Amino acid sequence: QVQLVESGGGLVQPGGSLRLSCAASGSIFNVYAMGWYRQAPGKQRELVAGIIIGGSTKYADSVKGRFTISRDNAKNTVYLQMNSLKPEDTAVYYCNYHTEVGDYWGQGTQVTVSS
Repeated sequence: QVQLVESGGGLVQPGGSLRLSCAASGSIFNVYAMGWYRQAPGKQRELVAGIIIGGSTKYADSVKGRFTISRDNAKNTVYLQMNSLKPEDTAVYYCNYHTEVGDYWGQGTQVTVSS
């Protein structure tokens, strides 16, 4: 059974940093891309950052220059380094693996940016 477990969320002041981790376990085959999404209250889930299996990355305009997605294949882990955080970054962040047989999601981790 495939599991994605996020960690690293929390409360941070504006301008601060957090690093989210997404550890994958189980048999996951033919992964096309991995990504981080977020959903704020009353809003739709949106793509924050993605990395395709070849290594190319994509970012939402709102996080370009502040967030960095990376992966450690040996640890089956995807990271999201978030710097210069803003109150509008407050949301539940979800890890996603997009595979040949469908999408896998983590349970989400709360990120709150507030003074």
